[in-house]
Amino acid sequence: MDDVIIIGGSFAGLAAALQLGRARRKVTVLDTGLPRNRFAGHSHGLLGHDHKPPLDILAEARRQLARYPTIRLVGARADSVSGAIDKFSVRTADGESLGARRLILSYGITDQMPDVRGFAEGWGTSIVPCPYCDGFEVAGQHWGLVWSGPQSHNQVRLFHDWTDRLTVFADGQDIPPDIRADLDRRNTPLVEGRITEIARHGGHGASVRLDTGPGVAVDILFAHPRNKPSASLHETLGLATIDTPLGIVLKVDERRETSMPGIYAAGDLTNPLIPSVTTASWQGAMAGIFAQQSMLV
Repeated sequence: MDDVIIIGGSFAGLAAALQLGRARRKVTVLDTGLPRNRFAGHSHGLLGHDHKPPLDILAEARRQLARYPTIRLVGARADSVSGAIDKFSVRTADGESLGARRLILSYGITDQMPDVRGFAEGWGTSIVPCPYCDGFEVAGQHWGLVWSGPQSHNQVRLFHDWTDRLTVFADGQDIPPDIRADLDRRNTPLVEGRITEIARHGGHGASVRLDTGPGVAVDILFAHPRNKPSASLHETLGLATIDTPLGIVLKVDERRETSMPGIYAAGDLTNPLIPSVTTASWQGAMAGIFAQQSMLV
């Protein structure tokens, strides 16, 4: 039996495994090899790894974990989870049955691409969600923002730390008069109409085509499509969740523990509004540390 099984081996899961391996705890990491940021050419903001391809960072992390004899990395999907604290059981898609005293869920989320031609093809390059991840490289250029709800107003304020040239696309959303007045005060154009197509041009640039008139070209387009957890294990376990403007996240306490004792969670699965490898890494490390401390006798 393992001390901990970690389901999801991207930044959060591997950070958790590192802490547990250094504590000489027996750990199995299950991973499908499909991290959320695999579409991005570079990852930014992670100390010591800034501007490196995310898949390269993960590959190096796995090589480093290989020196810890108590860590086992398995390329498999977790199909089911059952049991309770100290006696969890995980069955993989390969038919292997594993047991563990604790679980860490870090299987992330999946972005749900809207039915707009070119959106999926541009995701991670010309269409991105996070200014902390990609804003510096396009600072001072013409940004676009697809309105997705009240939270987009905060994005407008936030983006001015990077650029003074911002165009907001209403995309059929009903934007209240007070917000429209604020956009006008900030000299931020608001383009009406629904987006029908997004064509990529250059490295980051995008041409946004509308159903009401001529298209608008921007140097980069920020959008926040809805997302959902990459697996449904939390549903079968009955874990508590929180509704956010973009989807549900798992509810965790200050120790990263979910509503079921012995199950911890970290990464985008608990925090999709700030999709950062830095955030995922520290949350994973804390989940590993608190899981280890919970097993002390």
